[in-house]
Amino acid sequence: MQQRNFKQVDVFTATAYRGNPLAVVLHGTGLSDEEMQHFARWTNLSETTFLLPPESDSADYRVRIFTPGGELPFAGHPTLGSCHAWLEAGGKPRGREFIVQECKAGLVKLRRDGARLAFAAPPLKQSAPSPAVLAQVASALGVQASQVVAAQILDNGPAWFTLLLDSPQTVLNLSPNHMQLKNLGHKVGVAAIYPEQATGPNLEVRAFAAAAGIPEDPVTGSLNAGLAQWLIDQNRMPERYLAAQGVCLDRAGRVHIERDAAGQIWVGGESATCITGSVTL
Repeated sequence: MQQRNFKQVDVFTATAYRGNPLAVVLHGTGLSDEEMQHFARWTNLSETTFLLPPESDSADYRVRIFTPGGELPFAGHPTLGSCHAWLEAGGKPRGREFIVQECKAGLVKLRRDGARLAFAAPPLKQSAPSPAVLAQVASALGVQASQVVAAQILDNGPAWFTLLLDSPQTVLNLSPNHMQLKNLGHKVGVAAIYPEQATGPNLEVRAFAAAAGIPEDPVTGSLNAGLAQWLIDQNRMPERYLAAQGVCLDRAGRVHIERDAAGQIWVGGESATCITGSVTL
């Protein structure tokens, strides 16, 4: 065991303790898969990351992402939080325009916009859920069939069984049966569109991941990335919008979505460092 530099970062918020926390071990070299997994289980956060030297000549750093239940090839809030921690610790990007993160899903570009970082949403696989499984998921969520506007399985590394519901209030009122969701084996995302308004969020989002050891995730980058690709392509959302997530957990996560002229979706948010120190691993 040795002392390793460590940060705990709050992601998708400019105000500490109002977003989604992330544990970041800044020097993960020499740790086994089992040691990484054990530490991630101990932190009991939705994700813990370990930064490593890149294996690709195109990358600035490499990251491994663990939930309490296993490793993920990609996840959104760990991407933003790890990059924030890497830059804050003195990381210097090779390129002037982008920071390039290497992860199990491949290379992910990030860009800076003032204090905000945004990642390029990775390629998305979409599939229609079977009516039988959709009915089971809706039952576990406690929603009626009439409240489900659309459903899709969105897979950009993690796979989210995603339901678009009839109103933000329906989303906020959900009280799921987490054991049923866990037994179904799906991570479930839900969202609803706000009526057009001059200020405030445009989309309300919640994420239930009992299948990965997290009953509800406070703010979820991968889900929001998939939602943006799905809903913008369906002309349900504009090319630039703001998503809110975490209200039911007393959080105030804000996810900034933009589709650029080339059609690339960018998922952005601010981060705040809460803890800086060392960990014995």
